[in-house]
Amino acid sequence: MKFLKQLLIVLGLASLCVAGSVSAATLDEVKAKGHVQCGINTGLVGFAFADDEGNWQGFDVAICKAVAAAVFGDASAVKYTNLTGKTRFEALKAGEVDLLSRNTTWTYSRDVDLKLTFLGVNYYDGQGFIVPAALGVSSATELEGASVCIQTGTTTELNLADYFRSHNMNYEPVPIETNAEARQNYLAGRCDVYTTDRSGLAATRASLENPADHVVLPEIISKEPLGPLVRHGDDEWADIVRWTLNVLIIAEEKGVTKDNVRAMAAEDQKDAELNRMFGTEGEYGAMLGLSKDWVVDVLAAVGNYGEIFEANIGVNTDIGLARGVNALWTDGGLIYAPPYR
Repeated sequence: MKFLKQLLIVLGLASLCVAGSVSAATLDEVKAKGHVQCGINTGLVGFAFADDEGNWQGFDVAICKAVAAAVFGDASAVKYTNLTGKTRFEALKAGEVDLLSRNTTWTYSRDVDLKLTFLGVNYYDGQGFIVPAALGVSSATELEGASVCIQTGTTTELNLADYFRSHNMNYEPVPIETNAEARQNYLAGRCDVYTTDRSGLAATRASLENPADHVVLPEIISKEPLGPLVRHGDDEWADIVRWTLNVLIIAEEKGVTKDNVRAMAAEDQKDAELNRMFGTEGEYGAMLGLSKDWVVDVLAAVGNYGEIFEANIGVNTDIGLARGVNALWTDGGLIYAPPYR
């Protein structure tokens, strides 16, 4: 019995050592190769899209850039891998990407069964439907017998089946893999309806030649908390990505912007949390294996959460999304970060 207890202790310590080496490995590998390999969408206006010069931009892409700025002090130290809803998880699990920032819903099975670690929510969404205005439909309850374009490998597949079953309606699924394929099939009339997260519908509608000819129906049929994720066991790396997202949120709450962060960091702040974030008080960067002023580098590169939102998907963009539940908690929304202390 004594031998058995000793064996269990040894095995337990060995497993801790393995876990520790795994958690340190990703950060070490990222530093060694000199860039963050970030998994993003194949193309979704406002969230992940290539500009006229072929550079990737967008709300989700900004998270990739922020993490690169945290690690290297350089937001351009990122390489991108375009992934479909079907291929994204295997690519992350196989180590083909270091981070997935691709409008991905946090669910029980993805967290537990797929052994992925979600690091917070950067957009609270819900699934909806878009239809041609000419179809004369004003509610999803009128979609009996409709053909529906649906991306494979997404939560929308099950949500769609659940919704139609609960309303005693039938539908014909038209499986697609990318948003571009959905758009093509929808415009060609191969499906009556396209369903995905409402943010994605807004992006798709904005990209159409005549957006007014298409209607996003009022129903929201699911909860879709979207956010970045990494592999299980990458504890140190997970902390870096998690707190990169958190400081973007805290910065908006504190009024720290892309333009004023360096000036603010150069002065002693009455707000002790800001001093901790700017690296002028305590050793908080060292806790993550990062520089003292890593937060300054992040905010100077990409701005705060609100700036990222407004620049890419806000009301003054073609996407035209209001903050709604994605407003800060101080403004009645759900966006909230733990204290930096």
